[in-house]
Amino acid sequence: MKTLLRWVVCMCLLAATSSYVFAQGPAASAAQPEDKTPTSYDMKAQTALDLQQLQQKFVSLAEAIPQEKYSWRPDPESRSIAEMLLHTAGAGFGFPKMLDVAAPADFTGKGFDKTTTDKAKIIEWLNKSFAHQIAAANGLTNADYAALVPKLGPQANKGDVFYLLIAHQHEQLGIAIAYARSVGVTPPWTADALKKSKGN
Repeated sequence: MKTLLRWVVCMCLLAATSSYVFAQGPAASAAQPEDKTPTSYDMKAQTALDLQQLQQKFVSLAEAIPQEKYSWRPDPESRSIAEMLLHTAGAGFGFPKMLDVAAPADFTGKGFDKTTTDKAKIIEWLNKSFAHQIAAANGLTNADYAALVPKLGPQANKGDVFYLLIAHQHEQLGIAIAYARSVGVTPPWTADALKKSKGN
């Protein structure tokens, strides 16, 4: 009984403390001075670099997965390997479109992830997509990254679009790695690191 009573008291104190902290949060934030120091890195250059590294990993992973595994899916409701890779490529055309950067004429968004299971074509689409993303990133001036995009929200800017694109592609890379390992494929960069660590 004493243990239960202590637990109830602790929960009440925790709830009261949490309420106080959340209530004080905005006031505390408002009291902090505005940070006017220069940014620590060049967002334009970093965006292009991130996308180049993502391209290298996606393409090398897609090349390592055998063609016969491209139709594999973890369960009936999930995307297949082919669909997941095409979804990644499609996102690379979709996000820049928010900034009025038109997708290639031969790209059709609706149903794109089900257009092919051919490994060579999918790798071609991945390369084409990342080239498009990188060109879109490099096509903006540094100042453009801070330009507002009202249709996406009152404080949204062009840099946010690339931030979301990169976050999405990293999420897809995690899924791609899990898919690859599920069909017995070790990511090439991991395999290379293991070889180096063993002195081979």
